[in-house]
Amino acid sequence: MINYFSSDFKLGILGGGQLGKMLLYETRKLDIQTFVMDSNEEAPCKIGANKFVIGDLMDYDAVLHFGRQVDVLTFEIELVNIEALKQLEKEGIKVYPSSATLEKINNKVVQKQFYQEHKIATASFSVFTSKSELEEAIRTNQLTLPFVWKSATGGYDGRGVMVIRNNHDLELIEDGECIAEKLIPFKNELAVIVARSPTGEITTYPVVEMEFHPVANQVEYVLCPARIADSIAIKARELAKEVSNAYKHVGLLAVELFLTETDELLVNEVAPRPHNSGHYSIEASYTNQFEQHLRAILDLPLGDTTSKVAGIMVNLTGDEDYTGPVFYKNIEQILKISGVTAHIYGKKITRPFRKMGHVTIINPDMAEARKIAEEVKNTIKVISC
Repeated sequence: MINYFSSDFKLGILGGGQLGKMLLYETRKLDIQTFVMDSNEEAPCKIGANKFVIGDLMDYDAVLHFGRQVDVLTFEIELVNIEALKQLEKEGIKVYPSSATLEKINNKVVQKQFYQEHKIATASFSVFTSKSELEEAIRTNQLTLPFVWKSATGGYDGRGVMVIRNNHDLELIEDGECIAEKLIPFKNELAVIVARSPTGEITTYPVVEMEFHPVANQVEYVLCPARIADSIAIKARELAKEVSNAYKHVGLLAVELFLTETDELLVNEVAPRPHNSGHYSIEASYTNQFEQHLRAILDLPLGDTTSKVAGIMVNLTGDEDYTGPVFYKNIEQILKISGVTAHIYGKKITRPFRKMGHVTIINPDMAEARKIAEEVKNTIKVISC
């Protein structure tokens, strides 16, 4: 048995953003030594890591050199050099999730084809190598409006995804490989976080319901438990396990789902890391998602995913009218409310729709929690001073 705690064991994290910062809360709790690499010398992780390294996550040599200093390597963002991860694995460094898992997920074309190959229900789609090829398909009636355009690579936090309803929308998309996905009439957008260990132990968190910002295409609210029938929740958790086992991933996998108007569940996409849809678990669950990720990648017993109480997460994003040094207007007002906890990510500069923090609301009554969440959203404003 490896001694991870209060020892010379080193856990490496690629990416120094808010997900890494929240992961470091748990490594500090368990006294696990951590090395973090990020290109931003003011990254939120800097204050919590045992060793902080400045480096480009897409640079082969930088990732290789960093990875050789640690015993297990994980990441909090998918935009990392996969070829370097492959070489580290050949050298015996444990990388979780693996380079093979990441390679299947990082390209949305490959990801969608993966679901097809494994007979996992997903929205129908067509693949195009360029914007001009997509436009030609529309001109020749091989593709009809409306549809959802997704860039094959580079999409993040709502970018690289757009509903195309008319020619004006079409002008706004970027060139490059992409998919045109059928626009699904759905009742809910759901998510299930799955934890899986190297030895195959697997568990799921309760199904959450996501409400999105209509302009930024970012999650505004995450509600746990989702307001769906128990039978659908059971199916969603089983489907998430199916996806997890197909990828054979290790660590956390956030599986985003559509619940159609006919109560069919379709996989939208996945993220192989702690995820926005699991932030509620810090206050509401017996084992939060960040501790669970550590348990999974270190092959420790997985924790209890049961919720202690209903939880809602409210994203704090930069006001669309402000750019500059951040100021959290009215934060003292929300801190007066029972059951409210604020998490500030440590980013000094705000920009329109930039994720700057989140607020968790816990309450025995989901309806009351949702009402408080609305009050929080309408009260606190992320502006520039």
